[in-house]
Amino acid sequence: MRNPKIVFIGAGSVVFTQGLLADLLAYPELREIRVALHDIDAERLEVAEAVAHRIAAARDARPEITASLDRRAALDGADFVINIIQVGGHEATVTDFEIPARYGLRQTIADTIGVGGVFRALRTFPMLDALAADMAAVCPDAWLLNYTNPMAMNIWYLTGKVRNVVGLCHSVYWTMRGLADLVAVPYDEISYLAAGVNHQAWVLRFERDGENLYDRLDARVTADPELRRRVRMEMYRRLGHYPTETSEHSAEYLPWLLRHDAEIDRLRIPIGEYVRVSAENAREYARTRDAVRHGTEIAIAGTDEYAPQIIHSMVTGTPRVVYGNVANDGLIANLPPGCVVEVPCAVDSTGVRPTRVGALPPQCAALNRAYVNVNELTVRAAREGRPEHVRHAMMVDPNTSATLSLDEIWRLCDDLTRAHAALLPEPLRATLVS
Repeated sequence: MRNPKIVFIGAGSVVFTQGLLADLLAYPELREIRVALHDIDAERLEVAEAVAHRIAAARDARPEITASLDRRAALDGADFVINIIQVGGHEATVTDFEIPARYGLRQTIADTIGVGGVFRALRTFPMLDALAADMAAVCPDAWLLNYTNPMAMNIWYLTGKVRNVVGLCHSVYWTMRGLADLVAVPYDEISYLAAGVNHQAWVLRFERDGENLYDRLDARVTADPELRRRVRMEMYRRLGHYPTETSEHSAEYLPWLLRHDAEIDRLRIPIGEYVRVSAENAREYARTRDAVRHGTEIAIAGTDEYAPQIIHSMVTGTPRVVYGNVANDGLIANLPPGCVVEVPCAVDSTGVRPTRVGALPPQCAALNRAYVNVNELTVRAAREGRPEHVRHAMMVDPNTSATLSLDEIWRLCDDLTRAHAALLPEPLRATLVS
């Protein structure tokens, strides 16, 4: 595959686009790729294009760079499509926090499951339908590399709509980087296996030359009791396997924490964290935009994300293992068939091939199944046009169901439906409380 065409959908997410391009153009074999940038915001697209040219110059690369407000035109002839959109932007994120907070429902990140994750998914699904239709028309064999959250719901919704799709998340990689630092072993010397669902996978093996590094982790935690004051350490202590997502994320996938002030204090859980992150992302965009306009320097740094590695492997045949989110076709035996799981995937010129893991420890699978239930009901709500399934998803969501009564859940869903109505699939715009 010579000079593949790589399309960025949501390229106006300039910081993410910048990091991925910096990684791509660092590979000598990819320095003449064709890059097509697409966004619905003309100003953001203009900034992204300018940044792309700066990165190319800094990497001494010669890519062909185009930018278009027309998604189908950008996709025409694509080999790879990187999806990094956020439907509704910062304003929708604030809504996802503020309305539930009125009911006493606390959230930290609100982009995976929970009220925030469900409504983010419902806002995203119509765009995924349009993207899938465009790809079927002009690049049916392209690989869709999805970064948009909620990852598992989005990939499940896309199953059967796009020929080649994998969801990518950096949580496993950075978790293992962090664990290597904690046990004072160089990352390049460890071997590991993780599997589960996105943002709630489990480190099943953590070794160096046959040594079980969990023993070192236990000693480290014993020596520093402050390390126990994190949600993921509490999960590890209770469940026996370290989770692959941050404490901020993990807190809201559980029923035991966010309704208790004492637990929030003990485990240092940052309520509303993603509102702050989202606001900082907006400020970072503004700084990048101003740097482009004034000709000042822009920092160019790689990300170690999986999409550039996958593209390089498929173009050059270089074998790699990455972690991907894919349909569970017998990959994890004790999770439901068809749900989306996160497992190691082999990559080379033939594509992305998920690895069969077998059965998870039963306690880990049980917690994953609670997560999967929310995913399934949300996807069914959209595919079947059934607004009651949105409420059913919230009724089984761990944090929501531990905090709110059934009447409160239904009223909250109505309030969020009204707030996001213009972005939701039309059949799901109905309110159900009389």
